[in-house]
Amino acid sequence: QLQLVESGGGLVQPGGSLRLSCAASRFTLENYAIGWFRQAPGKEREGVSCISSGGGSTMYADSVKGRFTISRDNAKNTVNLQMNSLKPEDTAVYYCAADPRRICSRWYWGADFSSWGQGTQVTVSS
Repeated sequence: QLQLVESGGGLVQPGGSLRLSCAASRFTLENYAIGWFRQAPGKEREGVSCISSGGGSTMYADSVKGRFTISRDNAKNTVNLQMNSLKPEDTAVYYCAADPRRICSRWYWGADFSSWGQGTQVTVSS
């Protein structure tokens, strides 16, 4: 099973920015579609963004469109999520996950993602 590690979470004020990274050792992330998901206390997990294996297709939840950007850094074997204009409602544990099908179809609820990281906390508060 692919081991994924998220980093970059933290505490930020509303309107601020954070950049999350998803890294893997011993596996090439480029061979997988990678999704970012989040779960707030008392809420269901929800999809945030997804990028296909070649990077040619990206998907975003409506709540983050125009504020978040997903990208690949193949040289570093990472997938990044740049989060700008953060809002208190973005507060959650953020997870990255890998889908061996390489595409972002049916991505939002994460059912086809077979490998998950442990998560990183993002808190948006003044």
